[in-house]
Amino acid sequence: MSSPLTDLQGVGARTAQQFSRLNLHTVESLLFHLPLRYEDRSKIIPIVSLIVGENALVEGIIQSVEVRKSKRNSLICALGDETGMIALRFFHFGQAQKQQFKVGSKWRCFGEVRQGYQCLELVHPEYQPVTPDTPLPVPDKLTPVYPSTEGLYQKQLRNLVLQALHHCEIIDYLPEPILKQFKLLPLRQALWQTHYPAAGSSLEQLQAKQHPAQQRLAFEELLAHHLSLRMLRTQIQAQQAHVLSNKGQLVSSLLTALPFKLTQAQAQVYTEVARDLQLSTPMQRLIQGDVGSGKTVIAALAALQAIESGYQVAVMAPTELLAEQHMHTFDNWLQPLNIMVTWLTGSLTKKQRQQALSDIDSGQTALIIGTHALFQKEVEFAQLGLIIVDEQHRFGVHQRLALRNKGENNGSYPHQLIMTATPIPRTLAMTAYADLDVSIIDELPPGRTPVNTAIMANVRRDKIVTRIEQVCLEGRQAYWVCPLIEESETLQLEAAEDTFAYLTAHLPNLTIGLVHGRMKSKEKEAVMQAFKQGQIHLLVATTVIEVGVDVPNASLMIIENAERLGLAQLHQLRGRVGRGDVESHCVLLYQQPLSEIAKTRLTTIRSTHDGFAIAQRDLDIRGPGEVLGTKQTGLLNLRIANIERDQSLLSQVAQASKIMLENYPEQSKKLVERWIKSELTYGEV
Repeated sequence: MSSPLTDLQGVGARTAQQFSRLNLHTVESLLFHLPLRYEDRSKIIPIVSLIVGENALVEGIIQSVEVRKSKRNSLICALGDETGMIALRFFHFGQAQKQQFKVGSKWRCFGEVRQGYQCLELVHPEYQPVTPDTPLPVPDKLTPVYPSTEGLYQKQLRNLVLQALHHCEIIDYLPEPILKQFKLLPLRQALWQTHYPAAGSSLEQLQAKQHPAQQRLAFEELLAHHLSLRMLRTQIQAQQAHVLSNKGQLVSSLLTALPFKLTQAQAQVYTEVARDLQLSTPMQRLIQGDVGSGKTVIAALAALQAIESGYQVAVMAPTELLAEQHMHTFDNWLQPLNIMVTWLTGSLTKKQRQQALSDIDSGQTALIIGTHALFQKEVEFAQLGLIIVDEQHRFGVHQRLALRNKGENNGSYPHQLIMTATPIPRTLAMTAYADLDVSIIDELPPGRTPVNTAIMANVRRDKIVTRIEQVCLEGRQAYWVCPLIEESETLQLEAAEDTFAYLTAHLPNLTIGLVHGRMKSKEKEAVMQAFKQGQIHLLVATTVIEVGVDVPNASLMIIENAERLGLAQLHQLRGRVGRGDVESHCVLLYQQPLSEIAKTRLTTIRSTHDGFAIAQRDLDIRGPGEVLGTKQTGLLNLRIANIERDQSLLSQVAQASKIMLENYPEQSKKLVERWIKSELTYGEV
């Protein structure tokens, strides 16, 4: 089945080249190249019963042929049966085509029925002659329509798929007990029924990809991905890691110094992390926790466990602003313990960078915080024992893999702690993170008050501006978030700079600051520090403040053009307020008219503060690619299955995966090779 396409009759070098544009190189890949939709050519429709807009198969005798002259000459052939007449119209035609449609000849045609000037028409239909010598049987199957490319025709694709189905060996890697337990069709049957469903099959069911044959193929693909992650987990567990075991004096010192006690959920998660770090296999743990649940303190405790054992720790964040926030937080906690913290980002001067690289290489610095600059070639760690990745879905797999490989030392790999404040619904996490242990911080620290959320049309900006002045003059602070920096004609979003100018003009009694992604790091840092210290009343910002910013005195947030943002992002932004002991508010300003999806998003945010419920709704609205960040991950690059549509299969897939690995390891490997191939390399992250 994995033989080259050129083994099929009718596929030469040129056709093979055309197929390669569809990433089809083998007979197997052609068999898994599934129809986009289906046409019903299983019955001849009487002309009198035709419906405009529907595709139909008709058969009749040519009554007349004429070339109608106008700006675009057209060949018109009148085709009639016992019930009526329809015109066949061709705009592109030659003399030979005109001559073959002789009056009195019989033809079978297929196409979309349109309303013409005088009668119904088929424009450029598919057609075949019907003669006493060549009777045409009506197919007993639906006709597939495939995704194609220039130079490949549907008829050609259908013939080649049929040839492959008839003559090629189709190996089913799912053993009989699995097929039985999960009520799955054998692979050969599933492929036949997916390519050529029986006439009378529900087109609606096929279009929704809910036909048992399609579901069988989706099940196999999801199973292959799940197996690949489980195999990678086994592979990683077979590797060596540094054992980070010690008396725990640094951890005790930090816990004593903290001005708060860990919540029960935090304590439980740290116990899980601490246990992992003492093992000789690399930890692969994901911590999920809602905005403000206190993931950073767990990361700090894990870092101290590694540092006391004599190893370095790298903390990687997706943006400079978040890296800076971590820098201040860790420095604040670790400096009293005489631990040197270094930070490494793209904005350091050459001299600062050289000094940082030297401190990292010599082992003088124990904790290194940075962005993707951490895994660049010239960064050499003395002894990297733990990697902490924040907001992991924002990193591509190549980046995380590069950092992990940097820490390899005499065959030992660093432990990995991965954090996300974007909760992943359980069903999705089971599939996407089958290679990770997952810990969940499911309670907020005491004193976090729910944020009152309101939705307003942006025509009411003046009212909001008055409210901001009141809040700030009472001694509180506010954020005004704008999604774009510069005016965009297409999106008509309010730019941060314009908003800054507008608010400065309308609020002369307040000090207003501006932060956006294109500012130099030092400028951003100066503005953020001034805001933290209360010298700035109102901070106008782009979504760079989405994660990590902690200013307890800020109690009001305005999000401009909120309809443009996803649920997870809105939830993250709102989490910047409500961090103190005063009642806090978030106003979602939107531009009319509001689409149904945007309306659903905004009402969801207004009605719930539960990050997991919001994540589930986000999955329903935007799909798994956005929620997981799989546009970057390289994994879950699904060809047939769709996590959103096929969620009902996920728990069965997890069960089947366990049985396959325990009882059918060889078939498991073959299944993964069929579906995933090159993507496996990146799974180790």
